[in-house]
Amino acid sequence: MRWRSVLAIGAGAALILSLGLRADPTDRARFLSSKRWAHNHDKFGGMSGLELSDDGARFIAISDHGKVIHGEVIREGDQITQIAAGKLRTLRGADGKRPPRYHNDSEGLAQTPNGDFYVSYEAVHRVTHHTAPDAPAQTLPTHPDFAGMQNNSSLEALAIGPDGTLYTLPERSGGTTVPFPVYRFRNGAWDKPFSVPRRGPFLPVGMDFGPDGKIYLLERHLSGILGFSSRVRRFDLTATGLEGEVTLLETGPGVHDNLEGISVWRGKDGQIRLTMVSDDNFQIFQVTELVEYLVPE
Repeated sequence: MRWRSVLAIGAGAALILSLGLRADPTDRARFLSSKRWAHNHDKFGGMSGLELSDDGARFIAISDHGKVIHGEVIREGDQITQIAAGKLRTLRGADGKRPPRYHNDSEGLAQTPNGDFYVSYEAVHRVTHHTAPDAPAQTLPTHPDFAGMQNNSSLEALAIGPDGTLYTLPERSGGTTVPFPVYRFRNGAWDKPFSVPRRGPFLPVGMDFGPDGKIYLLERHLSGILGFSSRVRRFDLTATGLEGEVTLLETGPGVHDNLEGISVWRGKDGQIRLTMVSDDNFQIFQVTELVEYLVPE
């Protein structure tokens, strides 16, 4: 999501205040490393969706300007030492052409085992299927609710289950005490089977199924000039909805930048990792970074 008008106010103060605030939050997940990510393409930035391979070595990411990029994450032990990324490509519309303005605000990303991927959008509210980065989009049917969703705050998070079912939810629920509705796509149609409880000011921006079959939800909150706070909650997916809610991570403002994309995978030691990417909003006072946490089991 774009926060330019908000972040422009007090930008310098935010940068100063964020210095020294990077610290391990006291919760269940343990910070491993972070790495700033730079690219020589002038359109690089705004990273909003991320998927890693099962071993955490390869990735696909999208920006909120309709760009897609593949690459590798190189580590020494648990420390990210290098992000080797390829060409930044433009996601195509159903006609094979570059989508017009307001049609390219891509936010959520979900990849299948064979490399196909799905993208959710928050301006023209929809989900598309792509067989390759340069292939024409196949637009999925929409749910009736999509048309009435708030502009720039709709289908932020997207995940695909082990059986190929898609799940998405909007960034806004319609009220501070209203749960976030979850939409499910299977058998060619959407339904709305359950919701995510809303806890405090945090808003959902990323979602992934872990190798344990659980749903991991990334949320963020903008604390004015102090910067962004991040939270990750985990849920069991049951026949009746989401249960077993656990907060794995909650940072103070300024610990990380605007984390928007999340991928969950299992390391060689058998423990689960959370890899997240930040959206720099194409601002010089923000950064694009990969951040990793370990979830002890």
